[in-house]
Amino acid sequence: MKGTVGELGEFGLIKELTSRLTSTPAVRLGPGDDAAVVAAPDRRVVASTDILLEGRHFRRDWSTAYDVGRKAAAQNLADIAAMGAVPTAILLGLVVPAELPASWPTELMDGLRDECQVAGAAVVGGDVVRGDTITVSITALGDLRNHEPVTRAGAQPGDVVAVTGWLGWSAAGHAVLSRGFRSPRAFVEAHRRPEPPYHAGPAAAGLGATSMTDVSDGLIADLGHIAEASKVRIDIRSGDVDVPSQMNDIGQAVGVDPLQWVLNGGEDHAIVATFPADVKLPARWKVIGEVLNPSAQPQVTVDGAPWASKGWDHFGESGSGE
Repeated sequence: MKGTVGELGEFGLIKELTSRLTSTPAVRLGPGDDAAVVAAPDRRVVASTDILLEGRHFRRDWSTAYDVGRKAAAQNLADIAAMGAVPTAILLGLVVPAELPASWPTELMDGLRDECQVAGAAVVGGDVVRGDTITVSITALGDLRNHEPVTRAGAQPGDVVAVTGWLGWSAAGHAVLSRGFRSPRAFVEAHRRPEPPYHAGPAAAGLGATSMTDVSDGLIADLGHIAEASKVRIDIRSGDVDVPSQMNDIGQAVGVDPLQWVLNGGEDHAIVATFPADVKLPARWKVIGEVLNPSAQPQVTVDGAPWASKGWDHFGESGSGE
């Protein structure tokens, strides 16, 4: 698409964005009215929201608009799945400068649409506003399908800790991009476009998961939320956490222990959950630790010892973004 957002105008941009969308049976009324209507058979709606700010959460010299769209949808839809719910819809709030090429928001919408299709959801509406910095705000909705939500507060001593999805890949990809390289491509793409295991969340709820979360801030940090909410200690066995050989190679090249990426790296949006020890888990789940009685205070340990977590914190030193 030629021209800029300013030349296209607000309503021209909205028309162009909505023309690219697809729908699902859950969408009773899509874009074009004052609000959308999404079916909620369970009579409860699971909702989550996130914001991506250019320069902090993405860089246009690292990621295409399509990449940003895939990533923005993924990180929100993963939150829905991590509650044991099925994603149904997302809403987009978009702030863009008038001089931005009109092709950027349309490619962003393509990414949002395609990631929603992976999760079985749809983009159902939103708003666009002129501003100085590109900001992408997503609100995601989901349906529990008559299950109870799986929260962070249900882990019990004796449970096992299991994970499905990738750990550390996005952080390794970030390290590669930070040094001006574009390969190994699999890790760079993992940073640009995370691939959450959406279906694993509702499946875990069906298996009897006692607590669950997606790994957005880092495995230790996110398990720390479960430990605190459940008032337990969680111990991870480092030998049971997968560190791919290529990640080892990247670590050697940049002088980083790859276990740091696996334990502290965020934005992979793997799903980690606790289960009663007698639950037979499918092969996609990897048991990496156990839930114990808290020794003094709720915490996460690795091989029985405290581990310094440097997970993502928007207002801390680790919140410097890309």
